[in-house]
Amino acid sequence: MTACGLDFGTSNSAIGVVRGGAPVLAPVEGLETMIPSAVFFDYETRGRVAFGAEAIAAYVGQTEGRLMRALKSILASPLIDEKTALGHRMVPLTEVVEIFVRHLKSKAEAFAREEITAVVHGRPVRFVDDDNVADARAQSVLADIARRAGFHEVSFVYEPIAAAFAYEEGVTREEIVLIADIGGGTSDFSVIRIGPERRGRADRTGDILANDGGRIGGTDFDALLSIDSVMPLLGLGSDLVSKNLPMPKSLYYELATWSTINFAYSRRNEGEVAELVADSLSPQRTSRLLATLKRRLGHRIAFAVEDAKIALSADAATDIALGFLESGLHAPATRAGFDRAIAAKTTRLTTLARRCIADAGLAADAVSTIFFTGGSSRAPAVRDAVAAAAPSARIAAGSDFLSVASGLTREAQRRYS
Repeated sequence: MTACGLDFGTSNSAIGVVRGGAPVLAPVEGLETMIPSAVFFDYETRGRVAFGAEAIAAYVGQTEGRLMRALKSILASPLIDEKTALGHRMVPLTEVVEIFVRHLKSKAEAFAREEITAVVHGRPVRFVDDDNVADARAQSVLADIARRAGFHEVSFVYEPIAAAFAYEEGVTREEIVLIADIGGGTSDFSVIRIGPERRGRADRTGDILANDGGRIGGTDFDALLSIDSVMPLLGLGSDLVSKNLPMPKSLYYELATWSTINFAYSRRNEGEVAELVADSLSPQRTSRLLATLKRRLGHRIAFAVEDAKIALSADAATDIALGFLESGLHAPATRAGFDRAIAAKTTRLTTLARRCIADAGLAADAVSTIFFTGGSSRAPAVRDAVAAAAPSARIAAGSDFLSVASGLTREAQRRYS
């Protein structure tokens, strides 16, 4: 049986196979082993589908069509039962996920030169916070999608456990490690005992001391930065003339959230916003909101915000370029402001990490290493928040985006080869 490890992520994805007896990540976009989790349905060519960076380029290049990103987020939300308009068709969002997973499978099979029939799928510790039924349903839906995409055997591993297996390949001594996988949609923690004498064992159950996690990730940070820095330029916080009330907030939050941007585009919303522009004390700003809806620029704004978020990991300040909406328009953003905007989320990260260590039956100083993975772990405020849970631990990091995929592929080799 030929198997793969599949890291289907909110922001990026990767897939690996066992080749020549060793786990190897497959090229999924040119020579790249990582692909943005994005699908673009091109209306100009009557059905051509683009994936990853090509999908994003088609959208940015203003090809007529629809971009879908943060697909994984729908599994843990009421959107799991929703449909989206693709041209003249209404398509279930789970079918869009299936199209993307099938694409990854075909890329891996081209690399392996054989059919792949089994998959070890990564999954967050919690798809859904505080709802075990919804959490189990999310995994079941993802398993059904994998089977429809052509996998006969489907199993799951917590993503931080997979990252631990990848990290373990390079250690020279036994350690108790807190794995902090801070991804696009979730933050996941595991406390695990690892070491060179342990990595060859068939059963690692006794080494996994605790798992925890929550729905906090990079897409949340994007939304909060957008609300804080960009949406006020589109009228958020401005007042209306007739009722002496502020602009309604719900549409701004919809536009700031990756998984709901497309739902903001409707004739009804355009009509309502046109009326609000006429009644606004800040018509120039609220007219930008109307232009965003009419020109379908929500994802352009989200990409600009994401770029700024990444820049703030290294720089104290940056500008969010919005010239595509209005010539010369930009939103200044600072790391201090970003840290304030996400403070409630980072405080919860500390709580989750501490709870995971406590659930392992350990004191904080028993954790020798914190291993960070996931693109959102680059943010200094995020690292500081997790490090606060085990202040004496050494900080380690591997590939921000590929540790989980590598670990899943190793597990696929162990389970199916």
